[in-house]
Amino acid sequence: MITTRSGDTFGPASSRPEIAAVLLLLQAGAWLLAAVSALPFAVGGEPTMLVPAALTMGLVSLALLLAAGLGGRRRWARSWALALEWTCLLGSLLQLALPIGTPRGLVALMVDVGLPVALLALLMGRRARVAFGGVSRPEVALPPQ
Repeated sequence: MITTRSGDTFGPASSRPEIAAVLLLLQAGAWLLAAVSALPFAVGGEPTMLVPAALTMGLVSLALLLAAGLGGRRRWARSWALALEWTCLLGSLLQLALPIGTPRGLVALMVDVGLPVALLALLMGRRARVAFGGVSRPEVALPPQ
């Protein structure tokens, strides 16, 4: 049961935040692999590859912070994770639409499109707001006295 700040209880506790945190950790792991894979190019004579590696590492640290916040059912983490996942999904769809040589295999589709869609499905809607404590049970309107 979920208990609101006013002491009311309702519905079974949702595990959406924990599932979203695990999926965000999985996404951060994929980003970490991408950041580490850029480092051999930087060592091999392309020092400009350090910039994308550093930016990706910053993204990894942001995802780890958000995953911790989601696991703790923080509202700010839900808001920022929604913004991050919408950005990732729109960027991935743009990459798929443009002929710039991005991978188009099943793994790329699952990581670039599947994970953001799954996270958005978990974090959007009334059930997610309730799980993060953003919406309580609808109050019954009392007749005027």
